[in-house]
Amino acid sequence: MVHSFRLQLRLWLVHTNVSTSTVKEHGCRMAFGISICDPYTIVVVVCVQIEHGDRGCHHAMIALSLSSWFLVIGEFIYIFGGWCPHSWKGFTVAAFKDLLPLVKLSISSGVMLCLELWYYAILVLLAGYMPDAKIAISAFAICLNMNAWEVMISLGFLGSACVRVANELGRGNAKAVKFSIKVLLGTSITIGLFFFVLCLAFGRKLAYMFTDDERVADMISELSLLLSFSVLLNSIYPVLSGVAVGAGLQGAVAIVNLVCFYVIGIPVGALLGYLTSLQVKGIWIGMIFGILTQTIILGYMTWKTDWDDQVKKASERLGRFYLHSHENPEQISNDL
Repeated sequence: MVHSFRLQLRLWLVHTNVSTSTVKEHGCRMAFGISICDPYTIVVVVCVQIEHGDRGCHHAMIALSLSSWFLVIGEFIYIFGGWCPHSWKGFTVAAFKDLLPLVKLSISSGVMLCLELWYYAILVLLAGYMPDAKIAISAFAICLNMNAWEVMISLGFLGSACVRVANELGRGNAKAVKFSIKVLLGTSITIGLFFFVLCLAFGRKLAYMFTDDERVADMISELSLLLSFSVLLNSIYPVLSGVAVGAGLQGAVAIVNLVCFYVIGIPVGALLGYLTSLQVKGIWIGMIFGILTQTIILGYMTWKTDWDDQVKKASERLGRFYLHSHENPEQISNDL
């Protein structure tokens, strides 16, 4: 999943450097070719086929794993098959130049994403040890699923922030970086407020999209207020994470995620869930507390960052890593 996300982000970065018509043409081809391997599409198909079977969970996990690999393979075929002619020209010795910094950035990005994904998995595991585990896990998982739907929008803003900040730093425009951050945050928060109100108003009704069990619906209704605040936070911290990644601060974000999620969020959730009467709500409060702490720290990092200094660092990196093409830039521009 992490590798798939990295590949998709890489493709996005590639397409930001070509014309609009080319983006539409190649983007539509890629979307059509890869959408048939979308995890949710394949999982739904398989779940329909095994609806009356006794190994539904196993088959669904196999489908999810296979579809994720199909997505990665499809992206490799797209890159190596000739659809990125001006950014991929085959392997050369230059690919191994200064490889260590690239490996460090890749590892930092992977750790950053994995820490966040594992965080939610551990919280579901904690919910499984509640007194009424079946109801607790059902309600918790459904709320996390609704939360994840809204996060998909936020991931788009994460990619936008990463691309825009990196491009403006490379261009040497610190003012444009600051303006982009404001626009992205303002737009994302506006969308987050819409879903915040939506979850507050229709929390219980949304539960019946997933279950007809009244006990599960009641627990989801109790979690709806906390879910609303989670959705609102989802509109802030992904943008700040994208800004940090665009500035090459993946290592710092990984450390922030480690401390906020595993030193603060999980312990607080476990204490509130097991030592108080809050139970599942206590675990969710711990999750919110970890994400809120992460958001505050990333916000402070963004506010205190000297973007003029970041521009200088970006210029130094460009001077070190940039490889001049032997082709005529004007000819490439005309071809596009």
